[in-house]
Amino acid sequence: MTNRQTLLIKVSKRLVIIVVASLAVSGALFGATIAFGSRFMFSWFCLECGIVGGFVSIQQRLNKLDLEEANLLASSWFATVLAPSYGGIFAVILYFLFLANLVSGQLFPAFSIPAFHDPPITEDIKAFFVQTYPKSGADFAKFAFWSFVAGFSERFVPGVIKRFTDSAETTTHGTGGG
Repeated sequence: MTNRQTLLIKVSKRLVIIVVASLAVSGALFGATIAFGSRFMFSWFCLECGIVGGFVSIQQRLNKLDLEEANLLASSWFATVLAPSYGGIFAVILYFLFLANLVSGQLFPAFSIPAFHDPPITEDIKAFFVQTYPKSGADFAKFAFWSFVAGFSERFVPGVIKRFTDSAETTTHGTGGG
């Protein structure tokens, strides 16, 4: 077995440990919500789908890593955790883009969001996090899929953000602002 193969096996084992630990924590959180009759926590579900997406992405790319990259991942738990963690973060960012209707359409999930008072009160924020759910089973499936994609495709959410910032800059500069 070559040094590169040994490093890739070590990285792969680390990735499996990370995703199993992540799934165990999420499973415990989901189990607690069911056991205590609480509402399903979509932000945690979203984060987990993104982490799994990041895990699958890096696992698929392992054979393409050069020796230096494989050595870095094999020598640092932090470096190994980074890609799946970014996947989870990107999934949560995409979730907020969905909730804000900045990313919408038939391919994307629609949500039922409780109304805010005018002016908003603190309880509105609590209700927002506790009572916001996909409108249907199909929307739930879309939500899970896109959360996974956000973690799997490292450039998807940053690309969406770039399109928004480019559009905002064009709008700002085009109206005489900035």
